[in-house]
Amino acid sequence: MGATMTGTERMSEGKSDRKVLRVLEGEAIGPPPAWMMRQAGRYLPEYRASRAEAGSFLDLCYSPDFAVEVTLQPIRRFGFDAAILFSDILVVPHALGQDVRFVEGEGPRLDPLNGRDAFGRLREAGDPAIFSHLAPVFETVKRLRAELPGETTLLGFCGAPWTVASYMIGGRGTPDLAPARALAEGDTALVDSLIDRLVTVQTAYLVRQLEAGADAVQIFESHAGTLPRAVPASGDIVEPVGDVTESALPGEAAMDALTRWSLRPIARMIAGVRARVPHAKIIVFARGSGLDGHGRVVPETGADAVGVDWAVDLKVLRRQLPATTVTQGNLHPDTLIEGGDALDAGVDAVLEATAGLPHVFNLGHGITPQTPVAHVERMLARLRR
Repeated sequence: MGATMTGTERMSEGKSDRKVLRVLEGEAIGPPPAWMMRQAGRYLPEYRASRAEAGSFLDLCYSPDFAVEVTLQPIRRFGFDAAILFSDILVVPHALGQDVRFVEGEGPRLDPLNGRDAFGRLREAGDPAIFSHLAPVFETVKRLRAELPGETTLLGFCGAPWTVASYMIGGRGTPDLAPARALAEGDTALVDSLIDRLVTVQTAYLVRQLEAGADAVQIFESHAGTLPRAVPASGDIVEPVGDVTESALPGEAAMDALTRWSLRPIARMIAGVRARVPHAKIIVFARGSGLDGHGRVVPETGADAVGVDWAVDLKVLRRQLPATTVTQGNLHPDTLIEGGDALDAGVDAVLEATAGLPHVFNLGHGITPQTPVAHVERMLARLRR
């Protein structure tokens, strides 16, 4: 199939001036453009009203009317330089046929994928029902591009294969991801097959978001700090199941866990996206991967930018990275809650660490519900002064 025109190519035709895209192309802009992970969320009274009207979290995600509205709310209020599609990483397992629900006050719950029978009940990667299920997401993207200001970058997203697989296996988020790690080490071929299916489906998912009007996409590896041992891909444990596992290659036992379970599957996704959308701009957020892991994201995956979590010293990381590497982040969400002089100092520290370098201002994780709106306003005033 032919290449698809992306937001980056539209920008080059002079239709807009989207600062986040310019940074992803390698330009240093001062002050840096800004957006926040989870910027459409419970800290906003207008979001809470929309959430109550929608009825359930998944209804909010799958209704283009509601999803467009909540995506636009922080743009109207704060004028962020990027809008990120309102959805959830777990719409993909839902589309694959796994039961997904959100319990008020507890978060997501899935029927655990705890063996081969459960894997066998998932839809195959080529099943058209997957993207029929996700059609409302693409409609939301299409409407957002039409309604957003011309200068606002529109970001799509998905979860990284390991992060999504860990939810599918465990049935919920757990601090140590024990169910997912145990299955990955006990039935490696099964988890490889699951990850392969997620690579295939989510690659196509990101392509369709870009085709619908997203300017760039972000891959969220929320669990890069909690990985199984770097066991071989197939070995003599069991035979591969279902989808053919591309990752079963000689010498894999020598890989470390970050490459084995996180960076390599992400790299396969990025290569797949670029095969369809050659100029696609892609950010990878590998939370918990440490200073070394953050430094490896761009060279090992081919991403255009690395999202930096709050635990990494941004100044130290920037000194270790090539000056051309694009970074994003990494104000601590707790500093945003604290506000006052501490918030000013936190914003200044990010600006100092990235002065003259290509950087997108963001938090080092998602904004939390208890964050005062006034503190977001103060953060942006400090950044843009």
